[in-house]
Amino acid sequence: MLSPERLALPDYEYLAQRHVLTYMEDAVCQLLENKEDISQYGVARFFTEYFNSVCQGTHILFREFSFIQATPHNRASFLRAFWKCFRTVGKNGDLLTMREYHCLLQLLCPDFPLELTQKAARIVLMDDAMDCLMSFSDFLFAFQIQFYYSEFLESVAAIYQDLLAGKNPNTVIVPTSSSGQHRQRPPLGEASMLEGVEASQFSQCLENLCDRHKYSCPPPALVKEVLSNVQRLTFYGFLVALSKHHGINQALGALPDKGDLMHDPAMDEELERLVVRSRLHRTSRQHRAEEPGAFGFQRRDKLEAPESMPSASASSPYPYRWEPRE
Repeated sequence: MLSPERLALPDYEYLAQRHVLTYMEDAVCQLLENKEDISQYGVARFFTEYFNSVCQGTHILFREFSFIQATPHNRASFLRAFWKCFRTVGKNGDLLTMREYHCLLQLLCPDFPLELTQKAARIVLMDDAMDCLMSFSDFLFAFQIQFYYSEFLESVAAIYQDLLAGKNPNTVIVPTSSSGQHRQRPPLGEASMLEGVEASQFSQCLENLCDRHKYSCPPPALVKEVLSNVQRLTFYGFLVALSKHHGINQALGALPDKGDLMHDPAMDEELERLVVRSRLHRTSRQHRAEEPGAFGFQRRDKLEAPESMPSASASSPYPYRWEPRE
């Protein structure tokens, strides 16, 4: 059933908001690349299965990075898939390094850039060495903010640097979805980490930034709430606050609350079924191997058969002995 918000939007605006053309283009490209295989079961079935996978969020698995970051839905789907696939890491209490988390990300997206993983790890580790261990939950919520709001955070970093330098942040060139099109900024150094900026001034700049609506950003009211609780803050302090904010996580909608992060009853039930099925299969194979006439015993009988054959020389270990001609 169509929602009232959908009916209130013009068709072209709804298509743009939902990125329908992005998915249509991707579906057609896949159709052309695999037309010989798809012709066996029909084009209509292909499009049905493709858009079902989009709705279920499985369409991003093992795809190139340019596709998984192409739409907000793709980004949320990738975050949800990463959580579901590797939730047991956190459930077991394992601590991993930044490089190890990056390897996990590459299992789902082979060309996932190391830079994004490093930025997410820096939110957790701050000034600590980048090879320190991190819990799954700490990394996941930091990664969520850095990955989903990457363009927004690039602009925030630029504004922060201008405030530190005493410049007018309104002159900042806002980057587009392509990170190579924005003005290069020096990395945040130790001085900027410690000094920080006035929270009220920073809040005003970010409010203007959110009003431009050119890329995804956290709800402005929640950003203002984060900044209203302090007088001064650093850039990474701001990122930490975003990653730990309950309301921002709910607004994004990709991950459960931190308290429920390790609980997924449906997934646990499915995993339990797989474990039981594996045990039953292993037990069944062992039982068949112990039965008379099983493959293993037949093979041994065949190997031992020549030794039981009648032989002209009982003392010889071989079934036959060749005698020289006279």
